[in-house]
Amino acid sequence: MKINNFFLAFLSLIFPLMLSAQVESVFNDIRLNQSLQVVTQKLSEISESSTIISIDETNFPLAISKEEHLVCSQVKTDNGIINSVVFTFADDKLKYIEARGNARKTLTKTLTDTTRTYLDYDVYVALKLFLKQKEDAAWILTQEGMHTGLFAWENPYLHLGYKNETKSKSSSQIPIFIKMGASLDELKPVLEANSNFTNTEKLDGTDPNAQTQINCFGVDYLGFPRKIEARFGNNILNVVWLLTGKEEEDRIRKALTNQYGKPIFVNDVWEVFNNWQVALRKDKPEVLLMEKKIGLEYKTSYFKQ
Repeated sequence: MKINNFFLAFLSLIFPLMLSAQVESVFNDIRLNQSLQVVTQKLSEISESSTIISIDETNFPLAISKEEHLVCSQVKTDNGIINSVVFTFADDKLKYIEARGNARKTLTKTLTDTTRTYLDYDVYVALKLFLKQKEDAAWILTQEGMHTGLFAWENPYLHLGYKNETKSKSSSQIPIFIKMGASLDELKPVLEANSNFTNTEKLDGTDPNAQTQINCFGVDYLGFPRKIEARFGNNILNVVWLLTGKEEEDRIRKALTNQYGKPIFVNDVWEVFNNWQVALRKDKPEVLLMEKKIGLEYKTSYFKQ
């Protein structure tokens, strides 16, 4: 069969993209969404040591009922040796990778993509690869992990001596410091104190009810550090988005029901609680908190009730 020159030229252009399309393949050709058994076998061939940690009470946002972490040390790749890497599995599928120690140099050595800067991270957007230069750390995510902001999570199980104290410190209730109707000046230091880090952005004006948004990373809810987006209109907090995973929808529904009682409105996309002030979103996994006036306006204008 004769291959024309155009096709050969086309292959030469896309081949580097094909090679870099799955950056996790540097670990002995593993892939996101592979099983624990497959990944463990491949990692055993290139790691000095590896340990599997199974979690009794699942709180990883991308897991329905099963959460496991494969912690590896001195992981050899063609580009160098990474000191430690943790591979997180949700329902037996690889969903998250965090690497530390010679991670940045090793994972980017053969990449030609252009990075973007987001907060303290260098980001290869197409690869879903986040890097922190100061910590020499890297995160490789699925698309769902991008939504939930897992790049801001530092997996505690990367340190084998870690003891899980989640049960004693975490809450199944919406954080009490989120006070709808409070002022920006009052809440900003409170949000900062209850987050690992925050950043403030001015909105583009498309939402008439909000001009400022504070993005908070590492806010505890259901035993996991979350990203929340706190929106202020006329310097008053009136809307908060709490980003979640689709797989934990049942856990969140149970927690909201325990806190507020049964939902007062349910359709394919929403379940609304607490007199139209709290809503579970199901098409794009999030929890929406609303100031009372906003919630009642949504009741008639959006939910048609």
